[in-house]
Amino acid sequence: MTRRLFFLVAASMLFIDQFVKAWVRFAANGAEGRTIFVLWPRVFEIKLVFNEGIAFGMLQGSGVLLAPIAAIIGIGAAWYSMRHKDESKATHVTMALLCAGAIGNLIDRVVFNHVTDMFWISAINFPVFNVADVCITVAGVMLGLSVVIDLVKRPAPKESDPDPIVPE
Repeated sequence: MTRRLFFLVAASMLFIDQFVKAWVRFAANGAEGRTIFVLWPRVFEIKLVFNEGIAFGMLQGSGVLLAPIAAIIGIGAAWYSMRHKDESKATHVTMALLCAGAIGNLIDRVVFNHVTDMFWISAINFPVFNVADVCITVAGVMLGLSVVIDLVKRPAPKESDPDPIVPE
């Protein structure tokens, strides 16, 4: 069941990412900077931007150098999900989102030498991003939340337990 969940989420998100990127490149006729659709004037637009950096336009020009890291992240997320079948569904969804996001942008880097971005929150001039970036961001938030939840659930040490920080 967990393998199916992982592959269903990862494949679905990877397909959506690549489909939306192809649609935007086609709709803009490959013209970078062209606005395809204004969903909410002066707030949110779909606009073709080519990104040679990493998520949200950071580290411009470094994307190709970081491609092996994306491959490692995608493979590592898949490996973790396959090896830890007893983890929660949320963990498998998190790993699937991380894998899909990393591989989605890796495909663009390998095929086009840049990543296709399209979602622009113009109201705050937020860097243009894509579905893969959203997958990676949501996975990161889910990982962070799982760490916090684990810390909250951890039982408090008993008074008889030695203090792990202070040597005896």
